Amino acid sequence: MAKRLLSLQVNGREHTLAAADGALLIEVLRDALQLTGTKQGCDGGECGACTVLVDDRPRLACSTLAAQVEGRRIETVEGLAKHGRLSPVQQAFHDKLGAQCGFCTPGMVMASEGLLRRNPQPTVDEIKTALGGNLCRCTGYVKIVESVQAAAEAAR
Repeated sequence: MAKRLLSLQVNGREHTLAAADGALLIEVLRDALQLTGTKQGCDGGECGACTVLVDDRPRLACSTLAAQVEGRRIETVEGLAKHGRLSPVQQAFHDKLGAQCGFCTPGMVMASEGLLRRNPQPTVDEIKTALGGNLCRCTGYVKIVESVQAAAEAAR
C-alpha cells in the first residue's frame, strides 16, 4: 500500500509522519503517536469508544481516514488534562463515578467535552442525545449523565 506524509495537529502539537493512504485515524493515534487512550472497540463506528474531537466536534477515529483530518485540530483524551490536572469533564467522571470498567470512558469523555463546548448547559435529554452513539456495557448511564451535569455545573 502506498504511503504519504501527513501533517497532523494532535493535542496542540504538530506531527509529520508517513502513513498508508488508507490508514485510519485510530491506527495513527494508537500506533504511530502512542496515544492509546483512544480505544478500539467495535471497529465499525457503532460503540463510540474511539471518539476524538476534530475541530471541537466528536468524530469516530475508527471510521475516519487520517488523511481526512490533515490540517485540522485533533484532540484525544490525553490532550484534555492541562499541567497535570484533569479537565472538568475528566474530573467529573472521576468524582461522580462515571467510569466503571473504563473501556468506554475515553469516548464518553470526548463526546461529553464536545457537547459542553457547543452547549455549556445541556438538559438531560441533550446529554443523552449527545452520548447516544457511545455504548457502555457496565452501567445504566445514570452516573455518566450525572458526570456530564457536574462538569457543566463546574464550568458555571
